Amino acid sequence: MSISSPDRNWWDTPVHKEERLWIILALTWSILLTLAMPWWHVTGEQNTSQAYSKMTAVEFDKATDRFIDKYKVGEEQGTPVVAPPADSDIYLRARQFSWDPILKLKANSSYKLHLSSGDVNHGFSVFPININFEVVPGWDNLLVVTPTKAGEYTIICNEFCGIGHHTMIGKIYVES
Repeated sequence: MSISSPDRNWWDTPVHKEERLWIILALTWSILLTLAMPWWHVTGEQNTSQAYSKMTAVEFDKATDRFIDKYKVGEEQGTPVVAPPADSDIYLRARQFSWDPILKLKANSSYKLHLSSGDVNHGFSVFPININFEVVPGWDNLLVVTPTKAGEYTIICNEFCGIGHHTMIGKIYVES
C-alpha cells in the first residue's frame, strides 16, 4: 500500500468535540507551566548561591587543618569536631570515603562554608533538608549558610566516588 496524499483542504475538516477538549487541556497546561517557571524562579525557595575559586588540594587541606586546629572541641570516632564562631569561614573536606570535620554551628548565625575534594568528584547532600552541591577537586566552593533549625543533620555523598561510597557520611550539629 502506498502513502497517499491527504484530502484536499484537510484543515477545513471540523475537529471532534473530544479532540478539541484535549487540545484545549494541552494548550492550557503548556501556558500554565510556561508562566509557572519564571514565577517559581522569582518566588520559590532556591538553593543557596555559591561562588567558586581555584584552589589546589594541598592548599585546601592546609586551610582545613588550620581551621580544625583553631576550633577543635572534640572528636567522634576519630573525626574532629569543630565549633567555629558565627560569621566565620568554615571548611569541610571531602575525601574517599569521609567528610571532615564534624561541624557544630549555631542556629540563626551565618557562616561561609568552603567545600572541596582532594581526590575525586563528590556530591554534598544534607538531610533531612534538600541541599545538593557538586564538590570538585581543585575548586573551593563557597556557600553562605544560615542554619535556622536546631538538630543533627547528615551529610552524604550523592556522587559515586568508589567502592566505599555508601559509607561516606558526615554530620552537622546545629545548636540553638
